[in-house]
Order: sequence, then C-alpha cells, then structure tokens
Amino acid sequence: MPSRSSARLAALTVAAVCGAASAVVLTSPAHADAVRVHDIQGTTRISPYAGQKVTDVPGIVTATRTYGSSRGFWLQDAAPDADPATSEGVFVFTSSTPKVAVGDAVTVTGTVTEYVPGGASSGNQSLTEITKPQVTTVSTGNPVPAPVVIDEDTVPDAYTPEGDPAAAGSINGLALDPSAYALDRYESLEGMNVQVADARVVTATDAHSELWVTVKPWEHRSRRGGTVYGSYDSQNTGRLQIQSLGSAADFPKADVGDRLSGTTTGPLDFNQYGGYTLVASGLGTLEKGGLERETTRAQSGRELAVATYNVENLDPSDATFEQHAAAIVRHLKSPDIVSLEEIQDNNGAKNDGTVAADRTVTKLIDAIAAAGGPVYDWRSVDPVDGQDGGEPGGNIRQVFLFNPERVSFTDRPGGGPTTATGVTKVRGKARLTVSPGRIDPANAAWSNSRKPLAGEFVFRGKTVFVIANHFNSKGGDQALTAQYQPPVRGSEIQRHAQATAVNAFVKDILAAQKNADVIALGDMNDFEFSGTTKILEGDGALWSAIKSLPRSERYTYDYQGNQQVLDQILISPAIRRGGFEYDSVHINAEFHDQISDHDPQVLRLRP
Repeated sequence: MPSRSSARLAALTVAAVCGAASAVVLTSPAHADAVRVHDIQGTTRISPYAGQKVTDVPGIVTATRTYGSSRGFWLQDAAPDADPATSEGVFVFTSSTPKVAVGDAVTVTGTVTEYVPGGASSGNQSLTEITKPQVTTVSTGNPVPAPVVIDEDTVPDAYTPEGDPAAAGSINGLALDPSAYALDRYESLEGMNVQVADARVVTATDAHSELWVTVKPWEHRSRRGGTVYGSYDSQNTGRLQIQSLGSAADFPKADVGDRLSGTTTGPLDFNQYGGYTLVASGLGTLEKGGLERETTRAQSGRELAVATYNVENLDPSDATFEQHAAAIVRHLKSPDIVSLEEIQDNNGAKNDGTVAADRTVTKLIDAIAAAGGPVYDWRSVDPVDGQDGGEPGGNIRQVFLFNPERVSFTDRPGGGPTTATGVTKVRGKARLTVSPGRIDPANAAWSNSRKPLAGEFVFRGKTVFVIANHFNSKGGDQALTAQYQPPVRGSEIQRHAQATAVNAFVKDILAAQKNADVIALGDMNDFEFSGTTKILEGDGALWSAIKSLPRSERYTYDYQGNQQVLDQILISPAIRRGGFEYDSVHINAEFHDQISDHDPQVLRLRP
C-alpha cells in the first residue's frame, strides 16, 4: 500500500491557499451578503458560493485546531435550517493559531473555497472552507450545539451513488441524499459537531495517532473484531476515522477489537488520508478487548510448510530482527520454506549503488537460530540498482529461506537480474533452466517493480516449484471516498500485466508436467476477488488458497477500517487435489505495535 509522510499530521487539511491546483475553481459573483453556514454548504458537495466573498456569517465556535499548517476553527450555526442535506458546520482556515475559543459566538467574513486534500489529481472530494477570514467575536461562553449522533441507525447501508457520466463519473454535482447513501450522510455533516458512542476499533492506532472505528458493530465483522472487505461492493459504511485535537501522547494505543467506551465527540472533517474523520475534542475511554497474536500449528513430518512474509523494508540497521525471528519461530512454527518480501540491501535506503543483501539476510538467519529455530539457508537474485521500485536506495527483493534439514534447493547456475529462467521437460518432468531465477525480467510489466523469483525445492523426493512475488503497489489509486464513483484503480493495470506473466510461466510448467506442484505466493498487493487474482488463476492454472478460509477470516492487512487480502498463496491443481491447510497468521496488522503491516501466511501440504 502507499507509504504515508511523517509530516501528514501537520498537514491533514492544508489550506486552499497552499496551491491553486488543489482548489475547485468556479465562476461566480464576487460577493454575497446575509449568508448562513447551511447556505454555504448547500445541497451538493460543492458550495454554491465557492469563490465568493461572504460577509458576517454567524455561528458558534465548536473546536479549534492550533497545530500544524491547517490551523483554524470550526463554526456551526446554532439556528439550523430544516434541510437534512445541508451541513450547519464549516471549517474556517486562519493559517495561524486562531484567536477564538470554543463557545464563542462570532461572525466571519471571508472567501468560500473548495479545497481538495491531496490535490485535484488525487480525485478526492473537496472540503468546504472559509479562508482569509475576518472574525468578530459577539459573545463568549455560549453552549456548543449538541453533537449529531452517528450510529448504525443513521448511516445508510448503501455507500455512494454512481457518479454522473456527464461529469467523468464525479458525484460532486449530485444532490445529496443522506437517507440513502453513507457518503452523502457524512457529507451532510461536514464541519458539524458529531458523536459516536461505544465504538469498536477496526484499525489499530498508527504512528500518526489515528485509528478507525465502526458504528455498525455487525457489519462484515471478522472473527477477531475487525471489519472484512470482501468485494468491491462491500465498502463497509460504518467505518470512520478518529483523530484528536489533543496531544498525540495522550491518544489511545488501541488494537482491533478494543473499544472507545462512552462518547467520542468533535467536528467531522475530511482529509487526504481516509476521507471523513471525526477530529475528537473529547475521546471515549479505551477499553481493551484482549486480542492476542495468533500461533499456527507446527507441520508434521510428512507435511511441507511454505510461508510468505512481508518484513517491511528490513535492513541491517533495523531493530526488529529479534521480533521477526520470534514471529517465524514461535508464531509460524519455523516453516520449511519462507518467501520474504521487502528485504533491503546491506545499507538500506542509502542510495550508493549497493545491491547485495547478504548482511540483511544473514542477520535474520542468525536471529532465527538464536530464537531456537533452524539454521536456514537462502537463495535470491540481487536486482539491478534502482530498477525494482520501493524505497529509493533500498533495492527491495524477494528472498527464499529454507530449512536444509527438511528440504533441499535445486541449484541451476546462470541466473541474474536480467536473465529469464525458463521451463524444460526432462524425462517427463518439468524443470527450470535457471534456479533461482527471475521470470521474464525484461517484460515491461516489471518496470520499476519487483521481478518474481522462481526456484525448485525437493521435499521427501518430490519437486515443488515456488514463485515468490511482490506485485506493483496500490499507490495512486483513487480512494473509496473519492469524488469519482466508482473510484479508478489505475495501479491494477500493471498488476494485471504482472499476473499475466506469472500465469503464463505456471502454464509452461504445467504443460511440461501436468501434475507439477507449483506455488505462487507473496505480496500480490491485490484482493482475492480482484481481477489480478482472476488472471493469476486463469484457466485453472492456480487457485488462491486463502479462499479455503471462512470469509470472516480472509484478510492479511488492515487499511482504513477494512481488513483485506493483499498477501496470497496460490496453488496448482495437483496441490489442491492432494489436500492442504491454509492459515493467515494474525500477528501484525491488527496491532498498534506491529513490526510489519502485513500478516504472514502459511500453507501446509503433502506433495
């Protein structure tokens, strides 16, 4: 998934004046008198007063933001109109620390602006603001308008209308229908004081002091308390991001399944990193749910255990080696083969031409042995410097770890970063021309992306072909809360091409040996129901084994309140017929103190 800047908390809703390209520009009169907040917000996502100067807009200050580059306050009209589509709140961007206090009755003169967090190219919805304000305090100590309750009864089950074809699929110009669509409901409350009560956490607290709750306790609930994202039509309408106007040090360290008991209250904002967000002036009390990290069972003597684990940019300077080792030994029970993704080179993100990763891998192998695990051997192919994407200078790649006491690796020399391995048939059996080797590395599908690593393993006399993958990330895709509905998933074009190449390679193996045991695994960066997976599975060459789990257990990653599948292990027909056991081992994604943002996956089979 896309990485997030460490500066984002300070720039959650950077003001419109930061860039004309981020604002919605409309032709409008230059001035408007006797306007109230609900007039400014209007009945669509774009203010009818965008671009105009408004005068003496009255309201009560409900909250102030005094940090970062988005300083200002929220203004709410104490005399609402009768239209449920028009919000009574608006953010007033002051750029410097606001001089008003909660409970002040004020009038504001300024320019109405539609700011698009992330810029217009992001496809995000806009946030209605009053900028360049002149603020007059009328009185102080007034009661703040009572918060609007957001709960399962007030948020519709349908997520959003389809966008207007005449507007390139945008929903901006559509009349809001807050009784029919969740996004319309949230938009109708933009800037208003809102409240959730006794809300269950569905994405753990992250490094930016934010978490996600659900206001719909039973909506696609996972077995461990999260909310599962099971299809493109299952956006989970009860998800809501929670941030705080208080100190980051005081923000609760919550895991999935915990609860914010009591009420959490504050203005409803919209930002680049998740859309509608309750920015809490008052947080509920954290009530722990007792979630524990899972442990899979050990494989039997006749079972081959194969795992995939994204270790998130691991390099020798990291402090997580002992924790990763403990995860592999204790929680994964020392699989026979481990496909690692995001192994960085020997000096991490230092961009000096280094591509070797032997220090990184050896440090992990030593840590595993010290934790009581086997002394793993390993195979990989170093990339060409700067050609495989990821963190600049890091040269991430896939690496096979394997337990030589249990399996052997079939080495066939000649592999390199630009050399393609192929498939031949020898005495009725498929074999790789190069092992370890890369699949079609010159294919444009792998431009600025990781090339698949293929290798032959032997377990109890049986050959198993393993293909380690790390597909193109979802960075750049439009958000679920985008103004364009359905949102554009531009990144999947490259993943589809990558899946086509891997599927063709697997078919080459199966053409040489119909009953070959083939495993394609790794961080596919796409869902088990996605077009990418369908292409990988094409013509029955592979099948995503996570689909053997109940729907409530199908997830490897937790993003913006949606538990979803990004990491997969796909198997050939012979493995599927012969029987297997699959486990998504939840040790990271649900926890605030994670060592990776991905959960590892384990497949046990009898070749």
